[in-house]
Amino acid sequence: MTAQYSAEFEKALQVGRPPNIRALFPNSKALIVSGKVVDRAMLAKGKAIAMAANGRNYFVIRGALMAAQRANCPLIIEIAKSEGGQKAYCAVNYWNMARIVDALCNELGITVPVAIHADHYGIKNEKDLNAAKVEIPTMFEAGITSIAIDASHLPDDRNLLANLAINPFIPSWAGLETEVGEIKGNTGLSTVDEAKFLIQGLNAHGIFPDWIALNNGTTHGLEASDAGIQVGLTAEIHKALEPYRVNGAQHGTSGNSSERLRAIADETATTKANVATALQMISWGLEVNDYGNAQLDADGNFIKKPDAGMSDELWAEMVAHAEGKGWKKGDYKNLNLPFENKLLAQPREIRERMAKGVEEFAYKMMTEVLNARDTAPYAMEAILSAGSHDVGAKGSRIEDPALWTEARIIERAKSIVGDKGAEGDFDD
Repeated sequence: MTAQYSAEFEKALQVGRPPNIRALFPNSKALIVSGKVVDRAMLAKGKAIAMAANGRNYFVIRGALMAAQRANCPLIIEIAKSEGGQKAYCAVNYWNMARIVDALCNELGITVPVAIHADHYGIKNEKDLNAAKVEIPTMFEAGITSIAIDASHLPDDRNLLANLAINPFIPSWAGLETEVGEIKGNTGLSTVDEAKFLIQGLNAHGIFPDWIALNNGTTHGLEASDAGIQVGLTAEIHKALEPYRVNGAQHGTSGNSSERLRAIADETATTKANVATALQMISWGLEVNDYGNAQLDADGNFIKKPDAGMSDELWAEMVAHAEGKGWKKGDYKNLNLPFENKLLAQPREIRERMAKGVEEFAYKMMTEVLNARDTAPYAMEAILSAGSHDVGAKGSRIEDPALWTEARIIERAKSIVGDKGAEGDFDD
C-alpha cells in the first residue's frame, strides 16, 4: 500500500531535513531531523519524554519506528560508541544507522520525525580527543543528526575543556548532549556544582546543549536492584540549570519502574530517555519485568518465551556460544554482532514477531509512561515555524567569556566538591 503524505509533511520534508540527510537520501520520504526538533516537541507538550531507542539490532529499530508511528510521536534512534563505534559489538553502527532508519521509514511509511543520535561518544584522554576530530565529521557525513559528547570519565575541568575542543567539529544545527558524572549507579552521583560548572563554561563560549546527562543513580545493562533513578536529585540539578535552558537526558532506564519513570517526566526537566537493554531482550524473546530487566529462572538462566522473539533453536545456539566464551549474563550483549545475520536469516514470521514484541513494549512506554503520545505535531510545528532544519538554540549567552578562559576553568574546578565513584568499565 502506498503511503499518503499530507501537505504539511511534504513541506517539513522539504525544509526540515539537515543537509547531510538531503545529500545522502535525495529522493527519500523519511523525515530524519536534528535531535533539537525532538527535544522541542517534548518541551511544547510539557512533562513529556522522547524515547531514545538503542538500535542494537535491526529488529529493535523496526519495532521502535512502528511504535512511534502508532503513538504519533517523534523518535530518537541511537547507538553508543562501545556498541557501534570502531570497536563495535553490534552490527548497527554510527555509519550505517541512518541508512537502516531511512530504508525502514520508506518501507513502513513512517511519517513521524526521527533523529539519528550518536550516544555516549566517549572521550577519556588526549588520544581520544584527537581521534574524535577526525571521526566525528565522518559520522555526520554518514547521517548522524545528534550527538552526546561523554567526557564524564575525566575530571571536571578536562571534561569541560574536551567539550570546548570538540565542538567546532559538530554542526551547529545538530542535537547536542553533554554529560557530567559517569553513569555508574549509586556511587559518584552528580552534584549541582558539577553540572553548573559544565553548563556555565559551555554557555560562556556560546555553546548551548539541548540535554545534559547525569549520574542520578542508574547503571547501564542489567540491574541487580531497583534502587534506580534519584528523582529528587535530578529535579534539584535541573532547577539549578533553568537559566541555561538545558533539558535532561535520562540514561539507564532499564532497572527503573514505570512509576519512577513517570516521576522523572512529571517532576524534572527530562525530555530524552535512553532505552537499550530492555529492547534488545524483548527482540530476542526473553521474559522481562516492568523494570525492563530480563528475568532469570531458578537456575539463573534467561527465560526464553517459546512464542516470542527468535526461534528456540537459534536461542539455544546463542546460549551455547555465550557459555563457550565464558560470558556472564551482562556479556550477552556481545552476541549482537556475530548473530545479526543469523537473526536476519530466520523466516519472515519469526522476524516479524521479533519487531512486533519491541513495538508493543515501546508503544506502551511511549504512551503510558513517557507521556509522548501525539507529540509529532509539535515537532512538525517546530520545523515549519523555523522554516529550516535548524530550529536554533534554546539558550543564550549569560556567562562572561573572560571568566571562563582555560586557566580560569582549571582554577575554578579546584573548588568543586564531587565524587567520581567506583573505578571500572561503565561504558554503553
